[in-house]
Amino acid sequence: MESPKRILGIEGGGTKTEWVLLAGEAYENKVSGQGTLPGSNLRLVTDDTLARLFSVLPTDATHVGVFLAGCATEEDRTRLRGLAEKAWPRAVLAIGSDRDSGLATAFGAEDGIAVIAGTGAAVHGRRGARVEKAGGWGQLLGDRGGGYDLAMQGLRLVLTHYDLNQRITPLAEEILRTLALNRLQDLVGWAMQADKMSVARLAPAIFHAAKHGEPEMLATVQAGAGVLAEFTRAVAQRLAFPAAPVRLIGGLFTHHEEYAALFKYRLSILLPDATVSVCGESGALGAAWLAGQGSGDRSWEIGDRENASAADAAALAKAATEQANPRSVNLEERTTTELVDLFTTEEECVARALAACRAELIAAVDLVSTALQAGGRLFYVGAGTSGRLGVLDASEIPPTFGAPPELVQGIMAGGAAALHRSIEGVEDQPEAGALAVAERGVRAGDVLCGIAASGRTPFVLGALARARETGARTLLLTCNPTRVRAAQPWDAEIDLPVGPEIITGSTRLKAGTATKVTLNLLSTCAMIRLGRVRGNAMVDLHISNAKLRDRGVRLVSATLDIGYEEARARLERAGWNVRACLAAR
Repeated sequence: MESPKRILGIEGGGTKTEWVLLAGEAYENKVSGQGTLPGSNLRLVTDDTLARLFSVLPTDATHVGVFLAGCATEEDRTRLRGLAEKAWPRAVLAIGSDRDSGLATAFGAEDGIAVIAGTGAAVHGRRGARVEKAGGWGQLLGDRGGGYDLAMQGLRLVLTHYDLNQRITPLAEEILRTLALNRLQDLVGWAMQADKMSVARLAPAIFHAAKHGEPEMLATVQAGAGVLAEFTRAVAQRLAFPAAPVRLIGGLFTHHEEYAALFKYRLSILLPDATVSVCGESGALGAAWLAGQGSGDRSWEIGDRENASAADAAALAKAATEQANPRSVNLEERTTTELVDLFTTEEECVARALAACRAELIAAVDLVSTALQAGGRLFYVGAGTSGRLGVLDASEIPPTFGAPPELVQGIMAGGAAALHRSIEGVEDQPEAGALAVAERGVRAGDVLCGIAASGRTPFVLGALARARETGARTLLLTCNPTRVRAAQPWDAEIDLPVGPEIITGSTRLKAGTATKVTLNLLSTCAMIRLGRVRGNAMVDLHISNAKLRDRGVRLVSATLDIGYEEARARLERAGWNVRACLAAR
């Protein structure tokens, strides 16, 4: 009997890296782990970046397949193999490009044509030993029909309309809303810093505009699908394969049915004998199949990870934050006065919850203050509302206390884009949390505060676990006293008993208020311990506007017992540095 295999498949592109772990006897392909991490195009990332990405993936795999975009030459494969050998020194390795894993996912060892449309786009065909390609020359020269290409065409049309008639089109409004920009002119600054992936994320706005009657956007989408169909015909002709099976791969096809339909229609004219279907499976499965030496059944059975997810969902359903509040039934039937009274009454629970956690709050303040006084840093990690509150508190430390921005930092699941819009699934990957901690350089002497209303957010728990491995101190803040504690507790834990929300599960309400107050408490007390407050005054505030200039003058006037005008003159001479002004008395 063959020994059990643990096969890790990794497929990386410009936008994301997908991975899957298959486990089981012989050819039983049970998916026991899977996830998504940031992009890993071999031509766009450094060896250190890839090493960190590999470090958060399962280490006990017996077979590992790593297939990345940009891995095109023997030199590329040698580089990638060297990195994989360091991460999995005892595993059997398979190395190649995402073309290989894409074809394997779509066809296994059989022949066919794979049409890939995600951030970029390309067509790859195989018949026997011969492989042909069209497209995929990168965003500057090619990638016709991909997300970047469609988004760039949309951006150009938006600006053209504005230049010609000063008109803000519905697409322009949606792009500004998506990017959280105020004016169309702000697009220039954004575009100068935007990378390929950031531009490609605007593709859904293009499809939305095409669906809702903007003819130029419809023509853009049709042209994208059309050129991919033409590339497919060209590949089929070079392979002498007119009846080729064609599989459509990538987010533009799986998330936008109309794009697949447009492609099918156009190809039915250009190559009527071809058969077309959408492949919704991850390229990581093809990478795993190749790592398992390209044999056996290519069917996948969900195993341990699904069971674990079911157990996790059951635990979440029992969380205090997920329970129905008996005091807020029939909200739609209440008057405005009753709703306001209910909200103000429920917010009283926040003060009681903070008082109930007095000892835990004291311990957490001491933990953070001690670390910062010794030269460490404070990191907040969260997803959704929790993550946004962490980033907000961190962003207010430099202007309020004059502290360097690296002293208190926020790590948000999904990155900056998730600050102003929800991004599906980003909080469900513990590996992504661990990678974020590695990328941000969390180290011994730092403190990492995980924020999760339920106490079970995978991104947060993965970040905490990785931080502990580095020697950093760890703190978990929740609003779920009934949660199941980890076998190995964190250095400090705060579970605020705010009770059920007015709207069931909406933790932006009482849980959000309690979290905001707690973060205020942690960071403010730490800044006081660092000497950045004098009496009750912000002597290190960053003066950047008229309001703050007035505040600084009044502070100097009161502290030195001098008139307003004299205080202003002294502060001006001190370069609007309050601490320096007071020290010069």
